[in-house]
Formats: sequence, structure tokens, C-alpha cells
Amino acid sequence: MKTMLTMISNALCRITGRNVGAQTVSELLVDLSEYVSVTPAVTPASAQTRRQPPKPPPPPPPVSLSTPAAPAAQLVSAQTDQLDGPGARVVVSRSFADFTSQATFDIKKCDVHRLEAGPPVEAELTRDQGLQYYRVMQTVRRMELKADQLYKQKIIRGFCHLYDGQEACAVGIEAAINPSDHLITAYRAHGYTYTRGIAIKEILAELTGRKGGVAKGKGGSMHMYAPHFYGGNGIVGAQVPLGAGIALACKYQGNNQVCVALYGDGAANQGQLFEAFNMAALWKLPCVFICENNKYGMGTSVERASASTEYYKRGDYIPGIRVDGMDVLCVREATKFAAEHCRSGKGPIIMELQTYRYHGHSMSDPGVSYRTRDEIQEVRSKSDPISLLKDRMLSNNMASVEEFKEIDVSIRKEVEEAAQFATSDPEPPLDELCDHLYSNDAPLEVRGTNPWSKLKSVS
Repeated sequence: MKTMLTMISNALCRITGRNVGAQTVSELLVDLSEYVSVTPAVTPASAQTRRQPPKPPPPPPPVSLSTPAAPAAQLVSAQTDQLDGPGARVVVSRSFADFTSQATFDIKKCDVHRLEAGPPVEAELTRDQGLQYYRVMQTVRRMELKADQLYKQKIIRGFCHLYDGQEACAVGIEAAINPSDHLITAYRAHGYTYTRGIAIKEILAELTGRKGGVAKGKGGSMHMYAPHFYGGNGIVGAQVPLGAGIALACKYQGNNQVCVALYGDGAANQGQLFEAFNMAALWKLPCVFICENNKYGMGTSVERASASTEYYKRGDYIPGIRVDGMDVLCVREATKFAAEHCRSGKGPIIMELQTYRYHGHSMSDPGVSYRTRDEIQEVRSKSDPISLLKDRMLSNNMASVEEFKEIDVSIRKEVEEAAQFATSDPEPPLDELCDHLYSNDAPLEVRGTNPWSKLKSVS
């Protein structure tokens, strides 16, 4: 009997996050009176109904990362049969009010360059924000794993650069800026396409070259766009001066907006970056230049590619900060700091996000010829951004294991449905392949070439 009661007590500990030392049901009820109610004994005829588990609550709907989610009203319930009475049972019902609604966490201090002070070393997180960040990061992870599967099935062709491992960068940045702010990145763009508001099915359909893709199936992995999001750019480093141009437009229009221009450590040695830095500093443009340092430029480690691997100092005369890019709270607080720096008229700032990619550079790169599987596994086990956030919330009684499982199940379902759409949607017809080349439909003669001529299949 004591063994069974101990098991019940331990189960309640995990559910409620409290220490329960009762050895009898009566003591157990006293200790957990705010959680526990006792129902009358059931009859044998209803015993089968009694043992049915409660239905899980529906997952919270996805919302903008810059807006806190509305509080939910469902209950998280768990039932445990107790043996200290004929046929009676203990029902533990836990409302969301029983969770910690907000907590403050210590985060890693950022290294700074040409700054008197950096971002804070503490970050507040509400329960709604945490569940929201978890959902978005897990969605990006599952979407990328599905893209990996579709590529290996030869349904996705061409270039495909996956973002799994770096989810904290996209989610943390998006949580710190406004939807009206601007963002431009390189070809590892699927995560940002999602955080900027594009549905999973449109992203996967673009990867498979279907009509329902975000770019009508004509852009593929490297060319996805959304409002205030200027893509995926295939030319290494070319998006950085474009980002400076967007920031120039923001300053010219005086709209208090900023542009986030992202590039990788492999692009950090491009000459055009330094030209863009120079112009942005001279004109005090509201541009946050962000280097996503995932340790490898294609198959070359940063140590072999750069004489200086302190990318946050590479702007020289431009202030910089180096951030733990595997912690969504670190990224969020640092991006808030950087955006405020730009909005206040101080000019550009450089951020280096130290992150890691689990896949190779692209799908043609296995990713294990220049690094070991043990290295990848060590990062997964110690620094995974999704696990880090989940563990923080669980250890501070901000959510339950069951909630995270329900979110995971709903995301898997959503991604599978999106993949079904991406493989069944028709390809764009040939007569539309030359559409959307220009801002209007007026014919334009280019040395005898008419892009509006009808195309015919020769297959």
C-alpha cells in the first residue's frame, strides 16, 4: 500500500511541481487541497467509463511573436486511481492559473565592441511567450526535417539549405522587432520566411516547385519573400548592401523602422560587406548587421577561413556585440538592444550570433566529412535551443510535459498536411513561367527576345 501511495505522490509531484510527502490519501489531500477533489465511488457498470483518460486541450493558435498570446482557459487534468477506499478515486485538475505566469532568467553576458554597456544579463519570460517561442521553433525544426525527407525522395530538386539548429536566431530576432521592420537574409531562409508570416504549406510548395508556393513555384529554396521580407538571396553576401539600401529608405522616409541584414560567417570576408558598413556608418543608417556564425562556411571551419573570427568586431568603427545564438532569450534581448541603438539615431550596429547547423551546408553536403558526428551530437545534447527553452519552462513550473507533447503532435500534423499539399498541388503552367518578370505587363523588347512568347514543352 505504501509503495502504491508513494507512486501516486510522485506522480502528483511531477504534475504540480510541489513536494508531496504524504503517506496516506487523507494526508495527500491535505497537502494538495488546492489541486485535488474526491469524487464518489463509481459503480462497476461505469468502471470502464471511469478509466478513460481525459481529452487533451486543443493547442494554442499560432500568434505573432511580437504580441503576447491570449491566456487560455482550458484545464490540464490528470486522473489517478487510489486504493485507500472501495472504488473511490483522486482527480487532480490543474488550471493554467496554477502555472508560473512569468519568470526571470539569467542569460549569458554579451561581448561588446565600442560600447560602454551591452544588453541585459537577465530576461523576463511569460508563460504565453515561452509556449509561443517553443511552438515556432519546433515548427521550423519539423518543417526543415520534412524538407530533408522530400529532398531525399527527389521531390525537392536543386539547392536546399536547411536551418535546423539555428531556430533561436530567427525566433529571437522576430520577437524583438516589429512586423513593420524589414529583414533580408541569405539562402538559408526557410525559418525567416515562416516567422515573417508565410504558411508552412506555401514554403514547402515553393520547395517542390508548385503553383501554390510563396513565389508561385518559380523561386525555390533561395528565393522566398513576404511583406517587409526581401528573401533569400543566392549570391553570397549580396543581401548586405541591399539591406543597407533598405535602411537608407527607412531613414529617408523617417518612419522609425530598422532593417535587419543577415549573413553567414562564410560571407563575412566579402568586400561588399565592408563597403556597406562604411556607407551605413557615414550616413548613420538604422541597420542591424547580423552575422549568423554557425562555425562553418560550406565545409570550411571559421578558423581556417578567417584571420579574425571575432565577427562582431569586423565593423571596426561600428559598435558590435557577440551573442549566444542558441538561446532564444539572449537573441531577443540583444536584438532589442541593437534595434533601439539604431532607432535612437546612433547609426548601424553589428551582431554576431554564435549558433550551429545540424545539417550540412546544403543537401549535397553530408556535413560529416569536415566535422565528426560526435561534435554534432554534443551540440544537440548540451545547447539545443528548443530543449533549452523547454527545460527552463519545466523547471520553473511554467508548463507541463503534456502541453509540450500536445504542441508537438499538432505541429507534426500541420507539417504532414502541408507536405501533402506540396506534393499534390500542380506545377505552374508553362505559359506563366515568364510572368512577374517586371512590375507591369507591358511588352518589353530586349534585343529581339520577347519574354511573353508562348512556351511549349518538348518532352
